[in-house]
Parts: sequence; structure tokens; C-alpha cells
Amino acid sequence: MARESGTGGVQSVQRAFEILEVMASAGGGALALSEIATATGRPAPSIHRLIRTLVELGYVRQDTSRRYALAPGLIRLGDGASRQFGVWAEPLLNELVETIGETANMAIIEGIHALYVAQVAGRHSMRMFTQVGRRVPLHSTGVGKALLCQLPDQEVRNILSVAGMPAATDRTHTDPEALIRELAAGHAQDYVSEDGEQELGVSCVAVPVPGAPVLTAISFSGPAPRMTSDVVRRAATALQTAAKTLAERFTERATG
Repeated sequence: MARESGTGGVQSVQRAFEILEVMASAGGGALALSEIATATGRPAPSIHRLIRTLVELGYVRQDTSRRYALAPGLIRLGDGASRQFGVWAEPLLNELVETIGETANMAIIEGIHALYVAQVAGRHSMRMFTQVGRRVPLHSTGVGKALLCQLPDQEVRNILSVAGMPAATDRTHTDPEALIRELAAGHAQDYVSEDGEQELGVSCVAVPVPGAPVLTAISFSGPAPRMTSDVVRRAATALQTAAKTLAERFTERATG
């Protein structure tokens, strides 16, 4: 029978998540049993028993060299959680659309991409649509920049070195240092913008959401002619207010 820990949790569950977090921090690389035991500070025999269970459940895989890595079974859980996260935020996105009129989006970071988890379409007949569940580059999208500006510069460089910086249009940033300078400016003004860098004729303004359980950003997107400097300023203010509301709700849920 599983024993309860001093914090009221079940020890085996706690230790299983410790293993998953250690493996996630390896960045996708496989780890030996001894490495996982060292990182968790747990005896190798108990780690082995838990890993075998995680393998059987499809959350961990063992390769031919008897090393362990995260398995695709976790993708199903992550997709479900991210979609519920988006559903929870939709009422606030609706309020944003009512305020500005353009399409409102919410995205989270997922590895080297931004993942859209929610969207509420704008009120105009011509409006932007992004499929929920779509993964897009970080360097060439508004939400991607708002996610990156929450990270240290070196971590941004590391992500870009893995993801690359392909040019979707002739306006796309392809120089990491130039992008990092733009992110610093965006951090200082509490919003970032994107004009035709992912798709010509489409503009976006986005802000980070502090205190979220995963790096999160919300944005407005619309046809470039409608995204005037005045609209961008008003959109940024509305998004900043919404981000603060979301942060307060995250805090309430965490402490409630």
C-alpha cells in the first residue's frame, strides 16, 4: 500500500512526478537509471520500480541501451490540459474582442514552438483565424515573442539554435541578436508587436501573462490596415489589463 507523505500526498505519486520532471529537464535526451536516481536523491531500486510502472503506462520509454526518456503517452495528457486551460480563459478573450473588435488568442510555450490553446474570433467580416492546437514558430509570431521575452537571453539563444529562424516572409527576423534586442524593448514596454513577419498582411500585438503555470501569452491579430498605431496602443492596454486579471485568477486558484 502506498504511504502518505508528511504533506498529505502519496509518496509513490510524488516520486513518479519527480522522475518525470527530471526527465523533462533533460530536454528530450535519454537518462540512465543511475542518473535519474542521483537527480532525485532516491535509491535506484525504488526508482526502477516506479519507472517500470511508467513504462507500462506509456509515459516513459526504454531504449535499446536501457536508458529512459519521456514517451508519447504524455502528449495526450498535455493536449488535454492545454485545451482545458484555453477553455478556462475564453470568457476573458470574449471581453477582449468586445473591447477591440479583433481576434483574441491565447498561446503557451511548448518546447521550441508556441501552441495556440484558445481563440475568440473578431467581430469584423474579414478577420484572422488560427486553429486551436496549431503550433507556430516563436521568432516570427506575436505570441511567440511575448513568450520568449519572459526568458533569459541565453535561454532564448538556446531555443533559437535548436528551432532555427526560417524566414516566413521578407520581414521575418533571422538574426538572434536583433530579435533579442526587440524582446528587451518589448519587455520594457510590456507588449510586443509583429507586422507581416509570419504572414504578409497580418499584424499582431501580444503580452505575456505573469504567474501562469506555463509560459503564456495573449494577443490580438488582424489585417494590417486595421492594426493602426492607435489600435495597437489600445489593444496593448486591454491585453495588459486582461493579463493582470488572469494572473490574479491563477493566484486565487493556487491558494484556494
